[in-house]
Amino acid sequence: MHGGMKPMNVNLRVKESFCVIGKEGKGTSQEALIWIPPLWEDANKHLDEIRYLAKKDDSGSFSGFWGAMTDLDHTYQRWNGSGKYLAGVEAERNALAPHGWTKWVIPGYIYAVIKVENEQYQATFQYMLDQYLVENRFKTVGAIHEYYNPTENGQLYLYFPIERI
Repeated sequence: MHGGMKPMNVNLRVKESFCVIGKEGKGTSQEALIWIPPLWEDANKHLDEIRYLAKKDDSGSFSGFWGAMTDLDHTYQRWNGSGKYLAGVEAERNALAPHGWTKWVIPGYIYAVIKVENEQYQATFQYMLDQYLVENRFKTVGAIHEYYNPTENGQLYLYFPIERI
């Protein structure tokens, strides 16, 4: 395991094509910690502007917040040193993004999903790429996404697409 990490629990999940409305930016992966957090700050500060468009669960809570990613050509492929990032909320499919917001429709995939524990983002990411996907003979077939689960206090999960549906 990477850096003495214990084996991690990975689940396969089918997720049909879905829509995210959020704040879009682009930059390099090396500088992601510089240019991505302000996107989240902007999205969170103006969340009331899109609250009515957000997909909700049975209890009326947001169904999820996404750090969606795509390549610079916007074909939902993995970053190649740089890419685009959308900090936002899962929205109803027919929603129109208000001025200042961007809507992405993310293709449907089967994802290998892993929970990110205790600030172990980079180690978890590398474990998936270097070990789990290789050992299970999977390949990523698109951009990897971050999912923040509102029913678990924003617990972060990484979604690695392994098959397009």
